[in-house]
Amino acid sequence: MKIKDVLYSVAAVVLVAAAVVCVAARLPDFYSGDDAALTAASLTLSKGGSNTSVKIQKKKIIPKKNNTQQPTTAPAPTSSDFSKKYYNTFSDHGKAKKYPVYTKQYTSGGKKYQNFYVKNNTDFDLNIGYSLNRPLGFKLEKTEDVQVLIYHTHTGESYLDCDVGYYYSDYYPRTSDKRYNVTQVGEEIAKALRESGIGVVHDTTEHDAAYTGSYLRSRATVNSYLKKYPKIKVTLDVHRDAIGAETYKIKPTFTYKGKKGAQIMILSGYDADGSYDFPNWNYNLRFALKLQQKCETDYGGMTRPLDFGNFAYNMNINTGSLLVEFGTDSNTLEEARYSGKLFGKALAQVLQNNS
Repeated sequence: MKIKDVLYSVAAVVLVAAAVVCVAARLPDFYSGDDAALTAASLTLSKGGSNTSVKIQKKKIIPKKNNTQQPTTAPAPTSSDFSKKYYNTFSDHGKAKKYPVYTKQYTSGGKKYQNFYVKNNTDFDLNIGYSLNRPLGFKLEKTEDVQVLIYHTHTGESYLDCDVGYYYSDYYPRTSDKRYNVTQVGEEIAKALRESGIGVVHDTTEHDAAYTGSYLRSRATVNSYLKKYPKIKVTLDVHRDAIGAETYKIKPTFTYKGKKGAQIMILSGYDADGSYDFPNWNYNLRFALKLQQKCETDYGGMTRPLDFGNFAYNMNINTGSLLVEFGTDSNTLEEARYSGKLFGKALAQVLQNNS
């Protein structure tokens, strides 16, 4: 009997160990240390909860090397999905589960220079101070002509409608209704530029009704505007990010003058071997660094670390092309619009100081 008891005990230990391994394997792969506890907690918070601040790091996804690669910030929609009505927190969600939204302010990451951070995900030995103080690859002209183009490769990216600390499992963060998607952020940027006397055009063409090929379609749109407005120096592709998993979401925020905004992330690409046809990437990087520094100087805490990585995302169109993420799918539209307004003011000053 004793031998049997021992064997049963050993078998039980093995089964428990196997269960632990299975659970661990299902946890989000960007966790380590204390973050694993948060994941476990999120699995028990299906009834919602307060908007709690937590410390979470997002795993970096290295994109494949091609000139039309697409960020993996959201699931690819079908045409029918994309036309869904805008999500309403207080509508009838039937048997949908309620999951938590956690608030986080990304204050560091990568290499610090003065008042901001840069995540260098390349093999390039980046000297931030040197690049920051080098001239841009363009100069704004003293003219009323259009010199800035704002567009959206993923036009349908949208946000939560209110800040309640939770979302339902039927939340689909995309809509073709331009009253509620990321085009509203683009319009706030455009307004700020117009108020500063800078000629700007804001394109809201739907490029992602079918997700595959959206960068090729947006590139064609940009090229059409460059032909129509040959004095365009800057092209900004405005997006929103997504951080979290099926059972929880992360909203990056900051506060300026008592009002909450969505943190932004500026992306700047790198081409080590010419495979992206991006020979002047260093000029775009200078532009990104100047913007990052200006945003942090004027609106402390507004930016997540600048993402310098092996990608192009249509930034190789000219030396003033950048991609900027405004918040995530768990920020509110109002938070993202507020950040768009502030970003537009910072952008105007960077451009005018370089005219």
